[in-house]
Amino acid sequence: MRAVIQRVSKASVSVNESITGEIEKGLLVLLGIENADTEEDADWLMQKIVGMRIFSDADDKMNLSLNDVKGGLLIVSQFTLHASTKKGNRPSFIRAAKPDFAIPLYDYFVKKVNTLIGPAIQTGEFGAAMQVELINDGPVTIAMDSKNKE
Repeated sequence: MRAVIQRVSKASVSVNESITGEIEKGLLVLLGIENADTEEDADWLMQKIVGMRIFSDADDKMNLSLNDVKGGLLIVSQFTLHASTKKGNRPSFIRAAKPDFAIPLYDYFVKKVNTLIGPAIQTGEFGAAMQVELINDGPVTIAMDSKNKE
């Protein structure tokens, strides 16, 4: 399971020009699920995201977590995070999980992370053509992969 985490001042996601998710200060998480992912991957990744201390404290040091700042969380599915670009110029998405596998794991991730931070979670629409708008704060952007835990 891969994630690109961006600390934002605000972010939103729209489908067909209608906003499906919107947050103020918090994290935008682009989430890619591959065939080899499990609920264990989701649990590890959500704990890392929620606990990551990337918000500034009173001394302007990145020392506070999402919960500490009571920030929002916008989760957007992004199968292209599993693009393989080794051959040619057209990316292959063979490792990206198909919807019948990915949707239940995505829903699991969203539901479980909701128990960690509460109702501040917003989402896109799985499988839809989405438009994501954000103001990256910092900028702070971190890529994580549950297959690279060590």
